Amino acid sequence: MDIRERQQQYKDAVQKFPGMTKGARIADAFGVSNSAKIVGGALFAFNINLKSYAAVHDQIAVHCLLRFPPEDEIYFTIFVKSDLPVFEARLEEMRASGKSKPNKTGPASNDDDDDDEPVDEEIPDDGTPAVPSPDGLDYTNNNKNVKGYIASDGLLYLRNKGYWDTMPSDLSTISKPVTIDRILFSIWPPAASASRGLMARELIGYLGNLIGREKIHELRVWADIEAVSADMQRMPATIPLKEIEDAIAGLGGHYPDGEIARYHGAMNFLSHKHFVILSGLSGTGKTRLAIQYAQAVHGLASMKTRDPFLFICPVRPEWTDPTGLTGYYDVLSNRYMIPPFLEAVLLATAHRDSPVFVILDEMNLARVEYYLSDVLSAVETGEKIRLHSSGVPLEGSNGTPVPAALELPSNLYITGTINVDETTNPVSDKVLDRAVVIDMSNVDLAGFLDGLVTREPSLNASRTACEGHLAQTQAILALHGLGFGYRVAEEVVRYHAFAEQHLSPTADSVIDDLMVQKILVKVRGGERQRPLLAGLGKALGGLPRSQNFLTSLLSDLDEFGAFQANR
Repeated sequence: MDIRERQQQYKDAVQKFPGMTKGARIADAFGVSNSAKIVGGALFAFNINLKSYAAVHDQIAVHCLLRFPPEDEIYFTIFVKSDLPVFEARLEEMRASGKSKPNKTGPASNDDDDDDEPVDEEIPDDGTPAVPSPDGLDYTNNNKNVKGYIASDGLLYLRNKGYWDTMPSDLSTISKPVTIDRILFSIWPPAASASRGLMARELIGYLGNLIGREKIHELRVWADIEAVSADMQRMPATIPLKEIEDAIAGLGGHYPDGEIARYHGAMNFLSHKHFVILSGLSGTGKTRLAIQYAQAVHGLASMKTRDPFLFICPVRPEWTDPTGLTGYYDVLSNRYMIPPFLEAVLLATAHRDSPVFVILDEMNLARVEYYLSDVLSAVETGEKIRLHSSGVPLEGSNGTPVPAALELPSNLYITGTINVDETTNPVSDKVLDRAVVIDMSNVDLAGFLDGLVTREPSLNASRTACEGHLAQTQAILALHGLGFGYRVAEEVVRYHAFAEQHLSPTADSVIDDLMVQKILVKVRGGERQRPLLAGLGKALGGLPRSQNFLTSLLSDLDEFGAFQANR
């Protein structure tokens, strides 16, 4: 699609807007010399041909275009209706002031006015005396090149000759500024991306601050697989819990112990801070809950659908400083490297109306205080995170300009997942005090398997074959602070189904193999766990490989005073 097609599609969308009237005077400012640009103290919005304007219109709508590298195009339309008499009076004032000084030079306007007389046309003086200029500016005797500027006070200032490179410091010297009733906008490309939306969104936010956010409205013009849908522009706190629970169930989630309600509450009870830690056994669905919650909030019905507002950040054991989250300046490439967490912050900054979710997966593989201290401080104080010391934004590794400092926006939702075992680090009170911690160690095996075979009835026979041994071992392990989660249970059932179809096993041999390969490998302990080995031996009677494996562990306990399956 070329730019002319996009311009036409945008104009067609504006034409359907309920605020558009049949009596509107519509003007285009899409041309090279007519397009919008930033000037000192203002936004130069348009240069349009209003020579043939007549006071028969009930409003004026000007289509404008502003481009940002690398490929953003901001289409916006300025509406003037309530202050239309002032607008018309300003046009007449400029024309009258320039009556004795016809314009002979100037850039051509690309407005779609049907009057295509050349700009340097001189209109003969009809003998009427010229009106003195009200503000000391030069004017011409026609309004073929009317320039509009949105200044720092949010008003629209007009002139029909010359340009302001910088707006006057005293705006009161300029005659008849005009109030803007509404601005519609749309951004191309429509994808939700920090690299494609930050500067554009900042401009829209700037305009909202000038004229009032209630006057800024976004049009959904272009369809795109990554476009921001209406569901992606609602905050979690505004969505009923039942709707979220039903959506997560539809995505295959099984959380019978009230985890969804607790997670929803923890995420949203404060308007400025959204930080939750999910803890528990490996494989109980901590990361999966965070993903499914984000997709439910964003209205996505399939786990396979890409969510542009969801970022998963795997924590690495070697993280000892914030660079794994907030990035660093790379002297070799002369660019600022943007990791997923910083990309999420930039995206949340660009799309303030959409919740952006970040998952710090296995966050205690490294010492949390070492790499998360800057983020924790920003979460609590609202202060900006210092990224670099340059006086200007640096080019990011994905093309996004990276400012020297960045605040964590209130639409950023952070979830950390932790396991407590010998491979992880303890989480300090400093971290725990700043988050809500939800334990997910309770495993409802029967309910999970019910849901699994409901979604995939072909697994029913394998579920029946495996469930008894899984339930018995789960109950015994739980008594000793051990266990396994839903991931292990599902993989046991799926492996059994595959083996029955492709491996031609003997009776119970697959169950025996799976108990050794997926369940017993997690067993470890000392003398206090001797009853654990005895209970497992009883529960897995008739499974020879499992019995031999447990006998070996019991031998280690007798000889060394401790045992560990995977040593």
